[in-house]
Amino acid sequence: MLPSASVARRLRRHWALWAMCAAFLLAGALALDGYGVATDEPIQRRIGMATLDYLSGEGERAYAQLLSPSDRYYGALVEAPLALIERIPGLDDSRDVYLARHLLTHLFFLAGGVCCYLLGLRLFGSRALALAGMALFLLHPRIHAHSFFNSKDVPFLVAFLIALYLVHRAFRRETLAAFLICGAGVGLLTNLRVMGLLLFAAVLALRALDLVTAKRDGERKRILLTAGGFALAAALTLHAVSPVLWVNPFGRFAETFQVFGSHPWVEFNLFRGEWLYSPNGPPLDYVPVWVAITTPPATLLLALAGAITLAWRGLRRPRDVIRDGPTRFGSLLIALPVAAVLTVVGLESNIYTGWRQLYFLHAPVVLLALFGLYGMASPLRGRWMRTGTYALAGAAMAVAAVSMIRVHPLQNLSFTVLTDRATPEGLAARYDLSYWNQASRGVLDAIRGDHPRGALYVAIPHTPNLEIIPARDRERFTVTRDFRSGERNFLELRDGQPCPANAAYVSRIHADTLYCIVDPVDWFGGLRRAALATEPLDRSRFDAYRVGDVMVYVRDECSASDTRTRFFLHVHPVDPAAPAFRPRGGHGFEKRDFSFTRLGARIDGDCVAVAPLPGYAIARIHTGQFTPEYAEAARDAVAGVEPLARSRFDIWLNADGRALTYVRDDCSAEDAAARFFLHVYPIDGRNLPDWRAEQGFDNLDFNLGEQGARTGDGRCVAVVPLPAYPIARVETGQYDGTGEWWAVEFALPEQGGW
Repeated sequence: MLPSASVARRLRRHWALWAMCAAFLLAGALALDGYGVATDEPIQRRIGMATLDYLSGEGERAYAQLLSPSDRYYGALVEAPLALIERIPGLDDSRDVYLARHLLTHLFFLAGGVCCYLLGLRLFGSRALALAGMALFLLHPRIHAHSFFNSKDVPFLVAFLIALYLVHRAFRRETLAAFLICGAGVGLLTNLRVMGLLLFAAVLALRALDLVTAKRDGERKRILLTAGGFALAAALTLHAVSPVLWVNPFGRFAETFQVFGSHPWVEFNLFRGEWLYSPNGPPLDYVPVWVAITTPPATLLLALAGAITLAWRGLRRPRDVIRDGPTRFGSLLIALPVAAVLTVVGLESNIYTGWRQLYFLHAPVVLLALFGLYGMASPLRGRWMRTGTYALAGAAMAVAAVSMIRVHPLQNLSFTVLTDRATPEGLAARYDLSYWNQASRGVLDAIRGDHPRGALYVAIPHTPNLEIIPARDRERFTVTRDFRSGERNFLELRDGQPCPANAAYVSRIHADTLYCIVDPVDWFGGLRRAALATEPLDRSRFDAYRVGDVMVYVRDECSASDTRTRFFLHVHPVDPAAPAFRPRGGHGFEKRDFSFTRLGARIDGDCVAVAPLPGYAIARIHTGQFTPEYAEAARDAVAGVEPLARSRFDIWLNADGRALTYVRDDCSAEDAAARFFLHVYPIDGRNLPDWRAEQGFDNLDFNLGEQGARTGDGRCVAVVPLPAYPIARVETGQYDGTGEWWAVEFALPEQGGW
C-alpha cells in the first residue's frame, strides 16, 4: 500500500503539471491534421528505414543503403523508432504514416516540456516557476509547429534540454554514476547532431576548472575519475547508437564533423532584404536577429533579465561562478548560446532559412528566463506581489497561446512585434518564409474545397504534401511543372517573392499575405519577355540573360533532362573587397549554383529559370549546366594533352590553369556515385581560411552531380575550379562508405596563381 500512497501523494502535489500535460495533449490532438509534410521528411524516413534494414542483419547492401541518403549524418536515434511505425500491420497508407510520425514527434516535444518542469523544480524549488518554464518552452510558436513535422531540429532541442538536466544532476551529486549517466545522455545527443560536442566540451571545461581550484589530492582524483568516466560514456554511447560509425568510426566521425561544419546545401538565404549564399556562413547578427524576431517578447525580456541578474551576481562574487551550483549553471546557460553563435560564424557553417538548426538554444533561453522571473519575484515582499508578478508572466503566455491558435497551422511563419517592416511586402522582401512548405498543405486543402469533384492539376515545388491528404482526393491530383494555359494550374510562389497582382488564391497569416497562388504563365512569361527584349549574355543549351538584379535562363522545347540538371552560377566582383562579397574560399568568386525545380518552370514545353544576383558591382559571370554536352566539350578541350595524373579517373589542368578536369571512360554507376576528395595545399598558408589553417589545405570535396555529368558514350567528366592563390600540390581521389577507392598526388606545372 505504501508505494500506492506515495504515487498518489506525488500526483496530488503535481496536479498542475498533469493538468497542463492534458491540455497540451488535447491541443496537439486537435491540431495534428493541420500540418503538412516537411521538405526533409521523406529523406528522414529513408534514414530510419535504412537503419532498420541494417540492424536486421541485411549486411553490406543495407550498410550501403544506410550511407546513401544525403542527410545520413543526422543520427538514427529518432528516425529508427519513427520508421518502426511503418512496419505496423495495417498502417500502409501514407496519410496514416505521416500522421503517426507527427504525433510521436510531438509527444517527444511534450516530454521536453516535462523535463523543463523538472529542471525548473530542481533549480528553484518552486512548482509555480517550474510550470512557467514548461509553458515558456512549449509556447514558442515556430518551434511548437515544428514539433509535429521536424524530426531533426526539435528532437535535438529536447535531447539538449534532457542533457542539460543530466549535467545539472551530475554536478549536484558529484558521483561517478551521475557523470556516467550524463555522458550517456551527451552521447545520445551527439548522435542526433554533432553540435552535441558543444555540451561535451562545456562539461569537460567545468571539470577542468574544478581541477584547477581543487585543494586536496582526493578531490582532484575524484574530479579526474568523473571527467574520464563522462568522456568514455559519451564516446561509447555515441558509437553504440550510430550504425554509420560502426565501420571506420574515427574517419566517419571526422567526416560527420566536416559535413556539419559546411553542410552541402547550396541555395540562397534571404535575410534583412539581402540574398546570402548559405555555404558562405551567416553574418554575426544572423542568429540573434532571427531569435529576436521569432521568440515571444516575454521570453526574451525575462531571459535578458536572468542573464543580467547572473552576470551581476558573478561580478559581485566571482567565486560563486566556480563554487555556487545555481550561479555556475546559470553561467553555463549564458555561455552556451554565445559559444554556439561564435562557432557557427567562425566555421562559416551553412545556416539557412531561419535559425532552425540552432533551435536547441531555446532551452538555455527558457532557463535563463526562469532565472529572470525568479530574480524579479524573490525580492518582492508579500505573497500578493509575487502572485502579481507570476500573473503578468502568465498573461504574456496566454497572449502567445492565443496568437498561436489564431494563426494555426502556420505558426512556423509567425514573427513578433520586434520584426522590422512587419508588413506583407516587408516580410516577403526581407526574410525567408517557408522552407518547410507547410503552406502548400493549406493550398491543397483550399483547392479541394473549391473543386470537390473532377481532376485537378497542381504545380507546387513540394509534392509530398499530397501524401497526407485523404486518399480519395489524392487520386484526383496530377502534379505538373509543364504549365499549359488550357488547364487549371496553381503555383505556390517561393520564399521572398512578393505576391503579384494576378494572385488567384491567397493564404493568410495574421492579416498578412504571405503565400500566393498565381497563374505561372503570366509570372514566368513576363520574365521571359523581359529577357528576350535584351541581348543574351551567352547562347548555349539555355540562353542566359541579365534582367536587373536577376539572371533569366530560357530554353525552347525543353526536355525533362534539362529540368533535372543543376545550374552553376559563379559571380566575380569588380572589387574583391566589396563588403557584400562572400567568396567561396580562395576561388575569387561567389558560387550561387541552383536547381531548376527550385527556381524554374516549364511553360508550353519551354523552360524559364530565374536566379537572384548579389548587390555589388559584377565584373563577369560564369554560368551554365553540367550537361552531357558540357562534359563532352570539357573532355574535348583536354584531348591530346598529357594528364597530370592517371588513376581510376585521369586528371588534366585546363588550358587557362583555373580548373581541373576529371575523366573516366566506361564509367559505372558506382564511379559516378562515389564522392571525390580534393585537397589543395597553397604555397603560402596565409591564403587559407582561418578555420582551415590548422589542416594546411583547402578541402574542396565534390560529387559528380555537382561538378560534372556522364556523357552519351558512357564517360564521366567533372570540371572543378581551383582557388586563385598559388598552389604547391594537390591530393585527390574518391571514397565511399567502405573507405578510400583511389588517390593521387601531384604538383601543378608553373602554377603561380591567377
